[in-house]
Amino acid sequence: MLNAKINTQKNLITDESQLTNIFYNGAKDECVLSQKRTGVEFEKLPVKKDTFKYAPYQDVAKFLLAYKEDKDGIYENGAILGLSNNDGTVTLEPGSQTELSLNPSSDLNSVKRFIDVYNKKTSQIAEQFGIYWLGYGIQPVSTYKNIHIIPKKRYEYMTKYLPTVAKKPLVMMRETSGIQASFDYKDEADAMRKFAFALKLSPIVSAAFANSPVRNGRLTKYKSNRAASWLDTDNDRCGLVSAKVFNSHFGFEDYAKILLDVPMIFIERTINGVKTAIRVENITFKEFIKHGWQGFRAEEQDWETHLSLYFPDVRLKTYIEIRNHDNQRSPLICAVPALWKGLVYNNDAMSAVEDMLCNLTYFDYEYLRRKTPQYGIDMKIKHHSVADIVYEIAKISAASLKLDGNNEELLLDPLLELLAQKKTPADILIGKWENEWRADVSRLVQYLRLI
Repeated sequence: MLNAKINTQKNLITDESQLTNIFYNGAKDECVLSQKRTGVEFEKLPVKKDTFKYAPYQDVAKFLLAYKEDKDGIYENGAILGLSNNDGTVTLEPGSQTELSLNPSSDLNSVKRFIDVYNKKTSQIAEQFGIYWLGYGIQPVSTYKNIHIIPKKRYEYMTKYLPTVAKKPLVMMRETSGIQASFDYKDEADAMRKFAFALKLSPIVSAAFANSPVRNGRLTKYKSNRAASWLDTDNDRCGLVSAKVFNSHFGFEDYAKILLDVPMIFIERTINGVKTAIRVENITFKEFIKHGWQGFRAEEQDWETHLSLYFPDVRLKTYIEIRNHDNQRSPLICAVPALWKGLVYNNDAMSAVEDMLCNLTYFDYEYLRRKTPQYGIDMKIKHHSVADIVYEIAKISAASLKLDGNNEELLLDPLLELLAQKKTPADILIGKWENEWRADVSRLVQYLRLI
């Protein structure tokens, strides 16, 4: 055990039955469910405005200090890693990407206004430090070999572990940026239906938002290099979770059992008054509960950390978190949460989509997950056009949102316009890159700037 004064909460886990408590505690009552709240996490890429290479931590840290104003700083060992206030947080991802995490809101139009103001203000501040922000899924010029991680122990341990089990985790960590949306659930049955539903749709929706075809300054074979990197990040903790999810009897306990067999990466303890990450090696969470590790015993906070180090396309926490979307230019940012909101909070909309997809199996969805990063929506599954499927899904969502009378369906207009042409954002980029831009990265960057 470490030779230091360690404070622990002593909320020990002594039985596997305790692991589902966090999910049951996430259940919301009808009053909350009726608000149809949506959480949004929006990342963006920093690049140097003169070279278009990634902007390193030192430059992004200067931006954070300038943007701080009345916000509280988030620090680790004296290094600024983010900001927080009543609206949410702005934190740094491994390759200095910024992530705006907003508190759940029932009004996506207000979310869009907030993000538009945030992008404008942060653009003005960052430009003083030679930084442009991009609404794009992957660094356009720099690759992971030339991108240094920020000074955060969590990412240091992930950097040491993940490359031992897969080939592209450092691409995912250092190069990519995405958009996530999260939603409430009523109870276990509602959570599991939404969870399975979102997992089924995730490769299809990911394909519709493909937006990262240019990497390392060159056009690649992928329409979403970000999604492609997730295919080889860590099969123990990424993807569609398990074929068992598609079984109607899958529940909280089944989800917990899957995570019990996932190798641990680190735990956190307060040592000498400072919260510190401690590397854990060669042990699953099941073994940790049973035997402990170097004098440490499993605590509730360890389970929460372990959940956060599980990276499937859809994740279960105290909410349903849908994760697998490329970052976008301004008109399409809020189309991501809007598309999902129109579906997961409307039983009729979910049923209509479930009926559309009733002939697809877990293996079909896994096939889509592996093929859509390259082909986007320009492919077929069981003789059905993915472009037609996702266009119909988007129309169902828009009709659902229209019933609420809040004009949120208008957020889907840019997406519907693309899908009507059987195109994704990547298809637009590819056309411009090969024609009017003549493979000029500067034109790409100007097009993708968030201002």
